Amino acid sequence: MWELFTHPSNIVFSISLCLMFLFGLFEIVLTILGGGSQGFLDQFLPEDVGHNAELGVDADAGIVTRVLDWLYLGRIPLFVWLIIFLCVYSLLGFAIQAVVNQMTSMMFSAWIIAPACIFLCMPFVRFSAMLIARILPQDETTAIYSDELIGRTATIILGDARPQSPAQAKVKDQHGLTHYILVEPEQDEIFSQGQSVVLTQKTNVGFQATML
Repeated sequence: MWELFTHPSNIVFSISLCLMFLFGLFEIVLTILGGGSQGFLDQFLPEDVGHNAELGVDADAGIVTRVLDWLYLGRIPLFVWLIIFLCVYSLLGFAIQAVVNQMTSMMFSAWIIAPACIFLCMPFVRFSAMLIARILPQDETTAIYSDELIGRTATIILGDARPQSPAQAKVKDQHGLTHYILVEPEQDEIFSQGQSVVLTQKTNVGFQATML
């Protein structure tokens, strides 16, 4: 195990693991002193990262913002996210190198495995950050993502909805709040004003739905 930790091919993972412990210790000390790293690094994030849900169902975010939001950046303190990343990145790197060494008695070059693990670890980082986000105390909000409306019943309130010709409808979310959206039939049918439909999927302008 110690040879795996000190091997030149794993130097990046060793440094990452050491940094993770140092940052974790720093966070614990700040917490004991009554502070914490909340907001310490978050000022470097784009303002809309982690707040897309607060913009409502019609919010439009850029690709960079979507990627950062997918990684749960902004939903937990950036310092905590960095600790998670360093931990997952280093452990995944060591695990891959250990398996390769067990099978071939060799290891990947640091120039290959170090950048590769950055991409490979991201799904695990997202999952870990998602779990931490559920544990950490959050400000209560009634804002939602538009995908959360899928499966709910909407009512056509203005005009008739036809394929490629949506009509306005209203739908209530899990908080009991009403949202006004555009709805079109998923099949070749017509939704009349006052008719209730079930939202099935998102479109570029609104939602598709089927008859209730």
